[in-house]
Amino acid sequence: FFFVCLFVLNELLFFVCRFSLLLLNLEEYYFEQHTANHITNKGCRDERKFRGSLKICSKSIIFEPDDNNQPIIKIPLRDCISIKAPEDNEANNPFIRETSAGISVVCNQVFLIKERNIIAPYKTVRGRTEHLFQLDVAWKLGDVVRTLHQLYRASCLDKMGDQAAMITAILQSRLARTSFDKNRFQSISETLHMECKAEMVTPLVTNPGHVCVTDANLYFQPLNGYPKPVVQITLQNVRRIYKRRHGLMPLGLEVFCTENDLCSDIYLKFYNYQDRDELYYLIATYIENHITEHTAESYMLQWQRGHISNYQYLLHLNNLADRSCNDLSQYPVFPWIIADYSSSVLDLTKPETFRDLSKPIGALNKERLDRLLKRYQEMAEPKFMYGSHYSSPGYVLFYLVRVAPEYMLCLQNGKFDHADRMFNSLAETWKNCLDGATDFKELIPEFYENDSSFLINSLKLDLGKRQGGKMVEDVELPPWASGPDDFLQKSQEALESQYVSEHLHEWIDLIFGCKQKGGEAVAAHNVFHPLTYEGGVDLNSILDPNEKVALLTQILEFGQTPKQLFTTPHPRRIIPKLKSLSRASSHSVSIAESPVSPNEESFEDLTEESITLAWNNIAKLKLDEQYKIHKEAITGIAVTSNGSSVFTTSQDSTLKMFSKESKTTQRSVSFSNMALSSCLILPGDTTVITSSWDNHIYFYSIAFGRRQDTLMGHDDAVSKVCWRDGRLYSASWDSTVKVWHCAPGDTSSNKKHQFELLAELEHDVSVNTIDLNAANTLLASGTKEGTISVWDVAAATVLHQLPCHSGTVFDAAFSPDSRHLLSTGEDSCFKVIDVQTGMLISSVTTDEPQRCFKWDGNTILSGSQSGELLIWDLLGGKVIERIKGHAGAVVSMWMNEQCNSVITGGEDKQIMFWKLQY
Repeated sequence: FFFVCLFVLNELLFFVCRFSLLLLNLEEYYFEQHTANHITNKGCRDERKFRGSLKICSKSIIFEPDDNNQPIIKIPLRDCISIKAPEDNEANNPFIRETSAGISVVCNQVFLIKERNIIAPYKTVRGRTEHLFQLDVAWKLGDVVRTLHQLYRASCLDKMGDQAAMITAILQSRLARTSFDKNRFQSISETLHMECKAEMVTPLVTNPGHVCVTDANLYFQPLNGYPKPVVQITLQNVRRIYKRRHGLMPLGLEVFCTENDLCSDIYLKFYNYQDRDELYYLIATYIENHITEHTAESYMLQWQRGHISNYQYLLHLNNLADRSCNDLSQYPVFPWIIADYSSSVLDLTKPETFRDLSKPIGALNKERLDRLLKRYQEMAEPKFMYGSHYSSPGYVLFYLVRVAPEYMLCLQNGKFDHADRMFNSLAETWKNCLDGATDFKELIPEFYENDSSFLINSLKLDLGKRQGGKMVEDVELPPWASGPDDFLQKSQEALESQYVSEHLHEWIDLIFGCKQKGGEAVAAHNVFHPLTYEGGVDLNSILDPNEKVALLTQILEFGQTPKQLFTTPHPRRIIPKLKSLSRASSHSVSIAESPVSPNEESFEDLTEESITLAWNNIAKLKLDEQYKIHKEAITGIAVTSNGSSVFTTSQDSTLKMFSKESKTTQRSVSFSNMALSSCLILPGDTTVITSSWDNHIYFYSIAFGRRQDTLMGHDDAVSKVCWRDGRLYSASWDSTVKVWHCAPGDTSSNKKHQFELLAELEHDVSVNTIDLNAANTLLASGTKEGTISVWDVAAATVLHQLPCHSGTVFDAAFSPDSRHLLSTGEDSCFKVIDVQTGMLISSVTTDEPQRCFKWDGNTILSGSQSGELLIWDLLGGKVIERIKGHAGAVVSMWMNEQCNSVITGGEDKQIMFWKLQY
């Protein structure tokens, strides 16, 4: 989209100014321009004079005639035989206006470009020719000639590194003699914060100048005044800013003023990383108060939960991995999705319609892969499996040549590729990616967007004639596409299909994740040339300028591997249940196949809908009643199934029963003089279990109003208990979580509970909280040192262990679908772990510690250290609502099954009853 828009903009400007920086060679600079006449056949009868603009560039002289029918003339300095002017004393005399006072350039090769204003391969005129350029301002002649002589000497140096070094010295000298024009400030009241030298980067081009940051704006002033005197960006409009790797060096910075991840407003390359980092800090400091910085993990969570599409997620990952539309060697990369380009109908329900996303392009054809692996085994270090990359400037322009022909001409020295190697057909291109010996290219975002112009030769370009005699015109589409727009629509549908949603994480592992490098990459047959990887070469350590230039040139042509974003396997996307899909696509799932019959959609569905409704309105939670019933902080809350009685535990060592009906405390029990830490009610509302700091777990009979049993289960304080399916789970500061089987007792006959220790989950430090997933197969534990562990309950083994928090983990809970685990800690952070992979996928920093919470997987209701209840949009990482609550920290929270009633307990010794007010 960005590339198409950029080209359309160029086309709008085309008839005003035919010159563009794309007429320069790669790594060439445009220094200055002068109004002049180009005189041909001087002194002859057919002498002609053309008015125009003379451009002085670091490797060439370019003349742009005002007459659009005349070609632009490009003279490479290396092909010059002589560059002469009148004597210096005449050239610098402002009173001399003789027409003979001009610059004579004799050369043996010249390029003619855009003759009759047509974009076409450059015409090469070989043989000795003389060109006379007459400047309007004659007294500048001497300076211009001296500059040309200096640049000519640079172009004549044998080694590219020496050429680059001399041109860089000339450039830096020019930059040092100039500074940003402060008269360009938008307001005289602006305060200057920073000024430095930099280059503005666009595809295949860098333009040197001066960067300036004030308290209100970011400015870039090109040294040559092209394409306009100043580029200005209002800081208030900036939405995102990213550090970039440019030419293998950490010198780039890209600024976005829109939410469109593909289009940036300016890309700057600095001459040292200190200037880059200082400017980044200034802008980031300005925007940090009203812009949330998203990480790969936060986008992952949004993608997993269906809040952003596959397309949006891939764009975000590309952006975070240094992929930019301004850098063709790091252009955003998208996967081939469809593998069927021959059928008349595209069937997205058949797996064979799709490409295998678990393999790189080079591994899709087994025969070709076997040949490549054989070569790989015989290769000396450094070894690589593929001799070309999946994304490079040449591949990008292969796809975009019909809308960006001048970029192709720039990259390929004024030529289009051979007609038979052009992007002629989707089927041919896909087949070559499967069978070609050196073709492993993926796709670009344009294949999944809405602008199909890159598939159509609307500019009527002469792209050559194929071997069969057919001219290269529009791209040939597969039979299942009725036209370019239909092709893009079906490609989008394929990208967002269920099959791709189920497998896209496998491709992400290859391109951005754990299979990009190292042993995993070797096992996945995903090894490219070492130079393409971040950190593959340290340019600062290369002292030979020629070697350095050669490496940069190689990388520009070969392409670069994205920055690695994930080092552990990427989680799958959460796919909606079959019943939900059948609602959205009733034609795809019959009633007989549906897991819920038509007459069964009653209680369960209504409960699910009521829960969704409650969480959608959770910000409307209102305080209903509050009571001070304890002498110390309330540590646990449990409610009977009919909601009539509320049991609470406290650090005052008592268990109390509060009646909702009479609004009074009906019972108060003390088991020891030590604090109680949590409580729960067993099914049937017969027994309350409480945990105590005296290392014991107490069973209290509701019916008989007395202690029924005591389990002396730990060697230190018991911090929390859970009960599921006849099993008791107890966490303790003795660094263990114990799993008990409990045979029920009978208070009336004084028969005690029978306890059998089934498992002991050992930790390194004190365990402060635990939670079980819905299926009772996984247990999460949080320690006093901030570690979160996920355990396989049946095997009593740890699956994942992450140092999530600095300080105590206050609370942890699985999402209702058990895909994610949320925790909060003393460090004032929420952390989200993907349960399947153990990857930390989101971190939200809060103003103060959140002591307890409930959540539905997307929204969090938390109790804060200051006593407020906070409603969080986890995916957006922001607070939606603050509700005034307790006078001290909220340390315990209970929520009913319908999620419309909440009870909180605080350090202010109160319990508060909350209800949703729809």
